[in-house]
Amino acid sequence: MTTTGRSATRRQMLAGTGALGVGIAFSGALSELFAGTAAAQGLGHTGYGPLVPDPKGMLDLPEGFRYRVLSREGDRLRSGEGTVPSNHDGMSAFAGREGRVHLVRNHENRADGKVPVPTIEGLTYDPAGKGGCTALTLDSRNNVLSERVAIAGTAVNCAGGPTPWGTWLTCEETEDKAGTNGYTKDHGFIFEVDPVDPRRTGAVPLTAMGRFQHEAIAVDPRRGVVYETEDAFEKPFGLFYRFLPKKPLGGRGSLRAGGRLQAMRVPGVPDLSTIQEIGAEFDDIEWVDVPDPQAAQTPIRFQDFGRGGITHAQKLEGCYWGGRSVYFVSSFARRSDGSTADHYGQIWRYDPERRRLTLVIVFGPDTDIQMPGESPDNICLAPSGGLMVCEDGNGAQHVYGVTRRGEVYAMARGRQNIGTPEEPEWGEFAGVTFSPDGDTMYVNCYTPGTTFAVTGPWRR
Repeated sequence: MTTTGRSATRRQMLAGTGALGVGIAFSGALSELFAGTAAAQGLGHTGYGPLVPDPKGMLDLPEGFRYRVLSREGDRLRSGEGTVPSNHDGMSAFAGREGRVHLVRNHENRADGKVPVPTIEGLTYDPAGKGGCTALTLDSRNNVLSERVAIAGTAVNCAGGPTPWGTWLTCEETEDKAGTNGYTKDHGFIFEVDPVDPRRTGAVPLTAMGRFQHEAIAVDPRRGVVYETEDAFEKPFGLFYRFLPKKPLGGRGSLRAGGRLQAMRVPGVPDLSTIQEIGAEFDDIEWVDVPDPQAAQTPIRFQDFGRGGITHAQKLEGCYWGGRSVYFVSSFARRSDGSTADHYGQIWRYDPERRRLTLVIVFGPDTDIQMPGESPDNICLAPSGGLMVCEDGNGAQHVYGVTRRGEVYAMARGRQNIGTPEEPEWGEFAGVTFSPDGDTMYVNCYTPGTTFAVTGPWRR
């Protein structure tokens, strides 16, 4: 382990949100976070101004921005295959011909999912599974040209990530086996989805990539290594994995050839929550082969990794590739849940060339775990040169922007109250992503399932 002196001073900032001000404490080595990424060449501004209340009561945005509802839970799928499923979660946008955009969207339906993904012959893994993905094709003006089932019969499709060859890897956040919750097959796998023609990929589990409570993935575009996060809900919590494919960067279907699954060990650090100093670095990161990737008898995080054990972390969520490194998110850690220490959200960077792990961002606030902004979830690089972060916490939910200078601002606020005036609840945001040209932000509201396209002066 080496600890540098690059720790940033913790600052208290106020993001203007119209009638509601939200305080967020933020620290981070933003120059390191965005170094070498395409987004680092952007503007890195301080935000777009206060949020303007939406008269339609759905989505508050800064002045000059507007939204379009692309799809909503309970509506009819344009393909005629059934109803738009519930629980919109992870999502990614892919470039199509003639300016078209292909969106692939997860549906995190459990066994009791309200609106299941319709089962389609050739695209269904387990008829008892209610999760899956839908795919939308948009024209250059964000008009919906088609909407259809992309994969069905999966379970608890939370996040995932795009591949360099233009497909989506959707992740099951469950460890349920056949015979549990009515399922006829084991679950807890990753599936590949072709956004243009889902029948090219079908519904084939990528079993060598492990069976566990998957959250998200990121692919190293030079080496083909796939990094995976695990959002395990109970102690000993999740692991950070890498998958070494037999056919790296082999294109659509190549991950079916298998490979080797390994878990990260940070020597001397059994729990990442204990690290609190921004800029803390750990060299000589070790990768240990997973004894039983299929978890036939024992969940992977409980398996015996030999002398030195393995490194765990609570709420491992978003994962993405930027520059020469992979970044992953721990939404929060609480000693009351079994973590060794408390924090309100971390972003970690792993540089595979240097075998170095660095803590680059810690979110606040320091004292009030109920305050919005404490639980970063899905995350993506923005064309402005910063981050967009989906909040998964309590109270009104936001999409926050984080500039390269460490300034936090509110980009969007949900207005879809799904609770009561006495006990209000708001659907979390998920799946934030940008169109290939950077002119549109797409984002989901989890409940009621809604997909938005947000346009405006992004390059202002």
